[in-house]
Amino acid sequence: MTKEQLISLDRALQLTGRETAELHRRFGNEALAKMLGLLKFDKRFVRAQGVRIWDEEGNEYLDFLGSYGAMNTGHNHPAVLAALARVQDRPNLLQAALNPLAGALAHNLAQLAPGNLKRSFFCNSGAEAVEGALKTARLATGRPGFIYCQGSFHGKSFGALSVTGREKYQQPFAPLLAPCQAVPFGDLEALRRALASRQAAAFIVEPVQGEGGVHVPPPGYLKEAARLCREHGTLFIADEIQTGLGRTGALFACQAEEVEPDILCLAKSLGGGVMPMGAFLCREEVWQKAYGSMERATLHTSTFGGNTLACAAALATLQVLQEENLAGRAAESGAYLLERLRALKEKHRLIRDVRGRGLLIGVEFEQPGGWLNRLTLGLAEKLAAEYTGALVAGLLLNQYRIITAYTLNNPNVIRLEPPLTVGRAELDAVVTALDEILSRHKGLVGLAVGNLRGR
Repeated sequence: MTKEQLISLDRALQLTGRETAELHRRFGNEALAKMLGLLKFDKRFVRAQGVRIWDEEGNEYLDFLGSYGAMNTGHNHPAVLAALARVQDRPNLLQAALNPLAGALAHNLAQLAPGNLKRSFFCNSGAEAVEGALKTARLATGRPGFIYCQGSFHGKSFGALSVTGREKYQQPFAPLLAPCQAVPFGDLEALRRALASRQAAAFIVEPVQGEGGVHVPPPGYLKEAARLCREHGTLFIADEIQTGLGRTGALFACQAEEVEPDILCLAKSLGGGVMPMGAFLCREEVWQKAYGSMERATLHTSTFGGNTLACAAALATLQVLQEENLAGRAAESGAYLLERLRALKEKHRLIRDVRGRGLLIGVEFEQPGGWLNRLTLGLAEKLAAEYTGALVAGLLLNQYRIITAYTLNNPNVIRLEPPLTVGRAELDAVVTALDEILSRHKGLVGLAVGNLRGR
């Protein structure tokens, strides 16, 4: 038996969409490739800039998914690419030395972060940042447990998955990290009861739940939750992987309530949309308890964490965020988009709710009731809960060339999460497209037929 010839980079760059799909079906995740193909989400994109992406046929698309929040500065921002070019001759990985760029980045994050967060640890992804935060909390407190919120999403590695609030992702890998306890998001009394045993090392929470369906907590919830944690000796971990770096209209979402976390997790847009980059930040006291001696200094490490290319991209990203006032632009654009979408909700019965903060916005759709649900013995409602968001996203992509997706923990919600550089005309284009889709396709059946017909 002989191996097939290796594919060179030059050849890989020339692969057609059909060839790419076939490679994924044969050598990658075949079921995922099939799923994307059903909704025609398997297009081949060849160029990207800002909010726009182009496919191999030259068609232009608006990116309102933003790689789940990794594109705050837009695709291929010139300043980020220039930063990578400036360091291309430097050693990228050199473990027997201290990286000056990592030191500079840690300094800059300490200046920008809320409260007294000072120490940074660099890694490669959001899940890694959460893993490090959980381990640090155990080391600093000597406690075993964790509290998290129902509907939350913190990653799919074992520790992060253990505090992710959807059974669909947890159950196949059970038993997970223990003891971990879920409480309803926004419920202070439930949190108080969970804290009472004083066994929790940390309470981890997203300031706005992204994958849960874009849920904004009640006013004052985060600040009081942080106070309760301090009262019970439990650390407060703010997961700002999706909400951070300007996404919700402030540099960090927890700043909206003047919350000072003990640990804060970052990733996604920290790498400027071009480099894998994650981090968790700690208060000085927490860091010293966990890693403050030479004996403990290497308890948690990462080979690629804080490499030169990633740090250069992150340094440039922070500068772009400041110079272009992207948090302020997100606040203004988000308020405008929310207003227009809420007007759309009044017009279309299929929209159940519109919610969000800044440019992290969710549109939730109604479940079918009445004769259709009774006729299908409840199947229509189950299908709608899993597929309505995907059907709307499919029509937006294939009819209007607008890229969106549903939220992982609530597939009945589509997210609108464009780069923070998005303009008013692009926002209007999305609202117009949604209006036309919902006017033309009534309910789950109409959306399904529209996708099948491709019109």
